[in-house]
Amino acid sequence: MLKIIALIILVIPGIIAGVGIKLMRDSMFGIVIDPFTYTALQFFIGLLMTVFGIWFIGGYLLYRERKNKRAQERFMKNAKNSSED
Repeated sequence: MLKIIALIILVIPGIIAGVGIKLMRDSMFGIVIDPFTYTALQFFIGLLMTVFGIWFIGGYLLYRERKNKRAQERFMKNAKNSSED
């Protein structure tokens, strides 16, 4: 059951990123989707959706790798490194 929930957590941002890529592609070809009035606005919203989706998936994967101690040393959180900042 937990693996299905984890899959759903990753699929939803993936779909959001895919829709963002579609919005950017459509604005490059001059196709305006209904809720948007300008192609520039459509492109910007698509860019935000794509960045959010990739950021969420990357952060989730980094969290899992840190938890399982499989991430590289530079990505691991240390108490010593956090006190220096």
